[in-house]
Amino acid sequence: MIPSELEPEFLHIPVLSQAVIQGLNLRPGGHYLDATVGGGGHSRLILEAAPESRITALDRDQQALQAARSALQPYGERVQFHQSNFADYEPGSLRFDGILADLGVSSAQLDQPQRGFSFRADAPLDMRMDQRQTLTAAELVNTASAEELADIFYYYGEERFARRIARRIVQHRPLHTTAQLASLVSRALPSRSQSIHPATRVFQALRIAVNRELESLEQFLERSPHWLVTGGRLAVISFHSLEDRRVKHGLRDHSLLQVLTKKPILPASEEISANPRARSAKLRLAQRLDPLEG
Repeated sequence: MIPSELEPEFLHIPVLSQAVIQGLNLRPGGHYLDATVGGGGHSRLILEAAPESRITALDRDQQALQAARSALQPYGERVQFHQSNFADYEPGSLRFDGILADLGVSSAQLDQPQRGFSFRADAPLDMRMDQRQTLTAAELVNTASAEELADIFYYYGEERFARRIARRIVQHRPLHTTAQLASLVSRALPSRSQSIHPATRVFQALRIAVNRELESLEQFLERSPHWLVTGGRLAVISFHSLEDRRVKHGLRDHSLLQVLTKKPILPASEEISANPRARSAKLRLAQRLDPLEG
């Protein structure tokens, strides 16, 4: 059972929930893979919408899995849990009627200061989704060269001042906390009016690099269509252009898939009003075409 002080933080609102349920074309007794179960919000909707359906639930974050076990306990053996990066999952002989991946960092992870994903509170520079891995944001910030850091900030954060920020970090390291990094980034940038915090892009870039998010996504998009039954559907929710671009091309270019969404499905204004973190969500869908071999 997850500790009570952690459980509420993982009870997040699943984004684009109705579009996901409709897009997966659920059927009674179906078997579905929730590749990023988080707090279990989407899985609960699937289990409720499709009688006698089953879920295989993955997450690389042990705390998320604990929260999902608690939230989905009423469904008993209809749910099986595995701690795994979705790119590394091995289903064996299992085949799924639908697969869902809700990408990026979760609201629950951002809301736990000790995880170091956010600059809203001072905490160790961690950012690991799977806390079994050794690489942290602090290690990356304090050991990478200025050139390596600039590339991370530019390619993963689309930060215009990547080189300036990287040079400033190298001059002032070691850095150990989120507040130290956020303050340094803010001082490194020219004064400008903007709608986001000056350190937003740097924090996004470091998180992506620490967790190898884009490499994992590309591997998942290549492997997961092989885990579907004929006619099974793959649903992927992304939250920024780096993810969405890879999802768009990964679905379009895979020989086993037919794309069902020419343009991504976006949240309605009512959902954004109720859950502001849904505002950047994009859902793309594809369906497996070919019969399984062997």
